[in-house]
Amino acid sequence: MLSPSSLVLVCLIPTPRDMEIARLLGWYRIPLRTAPKVVAVDYLAFYQPASFGERSGQVEYIAQVRGHELTTRGELLKDEADHPRAKEEYYKIQLGGLEKVKEPIKTDKWKRFTFLYSTGEYLFNAKTLNDLVVEGEERNLLWKSLRERAENEQLYKTDLPEAEIPPEILMALLGIKDLQADYNA
Repeated sequence: MLSPSSLVLVCLIPTPRDMEIARLLGWYRIPLRTAPKVVAVDYLAFYQPASFGERSGQVEYIAQVRGHELTTRGELLKDEADHPRAKEEYYKIQLGGLEKVKEPIKTDKWKRFTFLYSTGEYLFNAKTLNDLVVEGEERNLLWKSLRERAENEQLYKTDLPEAEIPPEILMALLGIKDLQADYNA
């Protein structure tokens, strides 16, 4: 159950077909080459881009993360065995059932988006995507939680205190990106 301290990865769900895969098959894919540094989170929140038509520009659904594994796109999408990226590595994030948020979280100025870390508390109170951005001392707590998860996954270890990590490195480690990944090309 989503709690205020749950770690949430807000992520782009490229097409309605991908939403159906998440709903029916219980997984979501992230290309390894564009993945955020930490995928071991509690929940995914799905941002719907223009491909969703009148339901675009918002987060309508979340899903609990039940685990993840590394596989290839070809293994995930067997009907696309001839796809140019069929042999590329992807994270397969196993999901619980999709849950509708009480009110869609709309975008106001964000039009291109890939990943954003947030918390259950921010998700409970958000009206817009900007409301999901964790700031101040809470950002330091979010960073510590993500770092602990990464260390538990043995994906990233450092002895540097957070205060010594340059902001651009911290943003990269947290997976904050400005441009939408090309999932379908």
